[in-house]
Parts: sequence; C-alpha cells; structure tokens
Amino acid sequence: MTSPILIVTAVEAERKAMEEGLSTSITSDVHVIAAGAGPASAAAVTAATLAKQSYRLVINAGIGGGFPDQAEVGSLVLATEIIAADLGSETAEGFRSVDELGFGKSRVSVDHGLVERWAHVLQGQETKVHTGPILTVSTTTGSKSMADELQKRVPGATAESMEGFGVGTAAAHFGVPVVEIRAISNVVGPRDRDAWRIPDALKALTLASSKLSEVL
Repeated sequence: MTSPILIVTAVEAERKAMEEGLSTSITSDVHVIAAGAGPASAAAVTAATLAKQSYRLVINAGIGGGFPDQAEVGSLVLATEIIAADLGSETAEGFRSVDELGFGKSRVSVDHGLVERWAHVLQGQETKVHTGPILTVSTTTGSKSMADELQKRVPGATAESMEGFGVGTAAAHFGVPVVEIRAISNVVGPRDRDAWRIPDALKALTLASSKLSEVL
C-alpha cells in the first residue's frame, strides 16, 4: 500500500482552501492539517505527525508575502529552496547565518521534480506562477529596509512565510521529500493591512491543490 501525502498549513482557512481543491480521486491519499503559525509549531506538529505514520511526501502550503518585482499579489510561488532567513547572529560586519557561524544549517532542499511539474501544470491558469527561494522568518517583515536586507541576504528571494523551514526540517529528519507553495496575499515591505488580498490568495491555494492529482 502506498504511503499518503501530508499537507501542512498554518491555520484553518489555509487547510480548508487546500482541501476544497483536492480531487475526489486523491482525497483519501492526502492528509491536510493545520499546525499553527511559526517555525517552531510547524516543526513540532509536522514531526509528531510523521512519527505516527509513514508519508511519501510533505507539502507546506499557505499564504505569504511576495517580494517586490519577484511575486505579485494573487500569484503562486513554489520554493526552489527553503531558507531560514533570520536564523543566525547579528555581528559588527552584519548578519551571519548559522551556516556561516558553523552552528547548523539554514537551508532545506525541495523535491525539484515535483516543483517543476506543479509549476508547469499551473502555467496558463487563472494566476501567475513563480519559482524561487522562499524565506522563513519568525517575525514578518514590516519595513522596506528589512525587505531590502532580506533580498540582500538571499538574492532572488521570491516569497516570505513563517512555517516552511520548520516543516522542511521535520520532513528532512524523517527522510521525506518536501515542497513549499505559497499564495501571495501581500507585498513584503511596509505593513499595509488594507492592501492585503487574503481571499484571492486562498482562492489561488485552492487552484493549486486542484491540480495536485495531475502533478502526482
């Protein structure tokens, strides 16, 4: 019997959006959970779930911020790499990642084959699709200076989320491939809550999940 797929979201609205799009042909093969916001909760709940049952793939899905000129509001971003952008230390010379400090790893690899297939299937649909590094942060960006700093740390950074690295770390610990997909609800930079388009982002998540059967 083939192991199922685990989809991890942060909140119930994201979970429902992903479930809504799933084809009935694969519903029984996919488990969707809401693990809570932030990398710690995401890692803990994902790890606890993977310890109870064998899964063949983990997908972290949800809404997130898109970096200017990289991913517009309403679009979808598939991670080519999952990066903990604020895991490290501030030094006199600037930020240094845990990799540079020799304390650990701040990057998780993804299933590139699945990313390419999913992006291909979604091209030409109702929303634009981008691929690129997705950054995980514990505090979402609320200023242009911080957005610029993150793009300096990770050239080509496409989107920002709060759970990807936690989910990815748990999946890597259990030897399970991982993918992160984000529907863009806002621009990374000065916080403007009135400009957020959460319903549109959730709709894009549903579109993404509706194509999952073709991808798999």
